[in-house]
Amino acid sequence: LSGCDSGFGQATARHLDIMGFRVFASVLDLQSPGAQELRRSCSPRLTLLQMDLTKTEDIQRVLQHIQAHTDSTGLWGLVNNAGFNDTIADAELSPLGKFRTCMEVNFFGSLELTKGLLPLLRSASGRIVTVSSPAGDMPFPCLAAYGASKAALSLVMDTFRSELQPWGIKVSLILPGYYKTGTTCDPAFWNLHKQQLLASLPQELLQAYGEDYVEEINQQFIQFMKVAVEDLSAVVNSITDGLLAANPAVRYYPGQGLGIMYFIHRYLPYFVRDLFLKGFFINPKLPRALRREHHNNSK
Repeated sequence: LSGCDSGFGQATARHLDIMGFRVFASVLDLQSPGAQELRRSCSPRLTLLQMDLTKTEDIQRVLQHIQAHTDSTGLWGLVNNAGFNDTIADAELSPLGKFRTCMEVNFFGSLELTKGLLPLLRSASGRIVTVSSPAGDMPFPCLAAYGASKAALSLVMDTFRSELQPWGIKVSLILPGYYKTGTTCDPAFWNLHKQQLLASLPQELLQAYGEDYVEEINQQFIQFMKVAVEDLSAVVNSITDGLLAANPAVRYYPGQGLGIMYFIHRYLPYFVRDLFLKGFFINPKLPRALRREHHNNSK
């Protein structure tokens, strides 16, 4: 189970431990408050492992540990939960490096871990449950770097699902709504990254969009996250169902508002969906270069 420092990973690790499972929980930092909380609240069956999904040596170390402890039994389930995003900005304003980091953690890291554990999963005809995002299915404003990595993740897991059927492995995707997890609801975290983004933007882009434009989208995002759900149980229950149900769903949609969002996405014209996503999530004002007063001033 990856990404157990906080949020879904931490809550799921605790839940599975209470149910009596032997849980291998990976965290970014063994000394983090989340890791210490798991040590305190879980049984000795739970093993905490340090893993940074961008580091092959970390992944290999975890694979060796799990292999050594499950060789005779195989591994029943893998939960890919770790995820990363620290940028709220238009795709044009998001540095290429941010796209790369999202891909490294959310896609390549999860892919490497999954491929490494597949021999053990095949021997147990086990389960793979992966936490993706509706942002990987739809073009949420200002989430291109994160969304693109989750789109890639969803697709590769869907491919595994059909390819691993002969082995008896069942693969499920979890597409949660808006929950308070980790740093997602900490305004200080987002303000710091907004300042770093503004400092790194080329002058021409800053002129075209305007500093106030970047401020505004970040403010809207922070406002939006204030209504995020604190109770993570719907997601934990979906992950648990994916691991334990005789016939788990291919996709789980825990959270509010997702039904109407996917209905609009599938059945209504694109412009309706785009309007809905802006109204629901972030509705950027016009970039500076397109505002009327700017045109009037420059004449």
